Amino acid sequence: MYDLLVVGAGPYGLSIASHAAAAGLNLRVFGRPMASWRDHMPGGMFLKSEPWASNLSDPAARWRLDAYCEGQGVAARHGEPIPVEMFAEYGLWFARNAVPEVDERTVTRLAPCPGGFEAVTDDGQVLHARTVALAVGVMPFVEIPSALRALDSSLVSHSSHHNDLARFRGKDVTVIGGGQAALETAALLAEQGTRVRVLARADGLCWNDVPPPWVRPWWQSARSPHSGLGCGWRNWFYAERPGLFHRLPDRTRAGIAASALGPAGAWWVRERVESGVEVLLGHEVTAARAVSGGLRLEALDRSAGSLRALETEHVIAATGFTATRERLSLLSDDLRTGLAAVADGSPEVGRDFESSHPGLFLAGLVTAAGFGPAMRFVHGATYTAGALVRGVRRRLRTSPAGGAIPAPASGGDQVRVRR
Repeated sequence: MYDLLVVGAGPYGLSIASHAAAAGLNLRVFGRPMASWRDHMPGGMFLKSEPWASNLSDPAARWRLDAYCEGQGVAARHGEPIPVEMFAEYGLWFARNAVPEVDERTVTRLAPCPGGFEAVTDDGQVLHARTVALAVGVMPFVEIPSALRALDSSLVSHSSHHNDLARFRGKDVTVIGGGQAALETAALLAEQGTRVRVLARADGLCWNDVPPPWVRPWWQSARSPHSGLGCGWRNWFYAERPGLFHRLPDRTRAGIAASALGPAGAWWVRERVESGVEVLLGHEVTAARAVSGGLRLEALDRSAGSLRALETEHVIAATGFTATRERLSLLSDDLRTGLAAVADGSPEVGRDFESSHPGLFLAGLVTAAGFGPAMRFVHGATYTAGALVRGVRRRLRTSPAGGAIPAPASGGDQVRVRR
C-alpha cells in the first residue's frame, strides 16, 4: 500500500509529487503530464500570468520557469507573456527532473477501503494507498450554458475542447464569453480567416492594464505591490496569503472566489480583438436549435429588452468551469456524496487541503472557495504543495496504519516519465 497516490499530473499534481518525494513518502503519480496545456489549448495562446508567477513548485525552488527558459536560450521577462507551448514543455521538463516516475494511465475510480483507498486504472489495475491527493485540474468542471447543452458537439463545444482551431478556417463561429479564453480564442480565429463574433452578457469588456515595471519607486510598490495575481494589496492577499484567506467565514470565501478577478482580457490581446472581432455586448443566449448549415441562436438583448436571432456554423462556449462536488465523477458514489460541501457546492477542505473524508486531499480549482482565487492559477500550486504534503504526513502519523514517516530524501534526482 502506497503512502500517497497523486491523481493528476498538471502543475498542481506535479508540484505535490515533488514535495511528497522530497519528504520521503512512498508515492505513485498518475496522469498525462501537462495534459490540459498540451491537449486543450490551441497553438498561439499565451500565459496570462507573469513568468515569475507561473512556476511549478519543488522544495528547493530549483526547477523554475526562468531556469527552463534560460536553458532554451529564451529570457523569461516581466511583462512579456510566455507561449502556452513553452509552458507545457517546461512542465514536462519539471516532471523529468523533480518528480518520481509518472504513470500516464488514467485513474477511473477511487473508493474507500480498509486502511485507505482503492484506485482503479483505465486498464483495470487496482492499487491501494493510505492517502490520495486529487489534482484533476479543470476538465471535469467544464461549464456550457444550459441553452446549448442538448446540442451535438459538432455544433457546440467548449473553448477547452480545442488544441487546433484550423477546422474553423473560413467558417462562421460565435464565441460566448467575455474573459481571456473567449477573447484570445476569438482573436486567433479572426487571424486565421474565420468569421467570428463574441457574445457577452456584460455591458462592457474588461481589460487588464499593462503591468508596471518590476523595479519602480518604493512608494509606488508600497501603494500597489506586485503579486502573483496582479498589482494591489487585495490581489497580494489572495495570491500570497491563502492560509489567512482560509480563516475567513465560509460564505465570505465562496463569494470572493466567485467574484474576484472576474472575466477580463489581457492587455496584449486587446488590439487584436478590437481590430478584427465583432463584439455583441449585453447579450445572453436563451435558446438554440440546429438548422441547415449550423445552428440558430436566440439571444436576449438586455439593453433593448428584446430577442435577437442569429445563425452561425458553430458555437464555442468560453464560459469557464464550475468545480462542484458532484462533478468529481471518478469518486465512488458513497465517497463523493459523503463529502461535506461549502456554499458554492465545492467540497469543503481543511487547513491542509484535506476533505471531510480523512486521507482524501484536494488541490487546484476545486479548492478556490477554501483558499482563494490563487487556486484558479498556477501560482497557487506553490502554497498548495507545501501545505498539502504537510497534511498528508500528519494524516499518516495519526492513521491506524500509521507509523514513522521516512526521512526526507534529497531532491533533484533525474526521473523518468512512463508512456
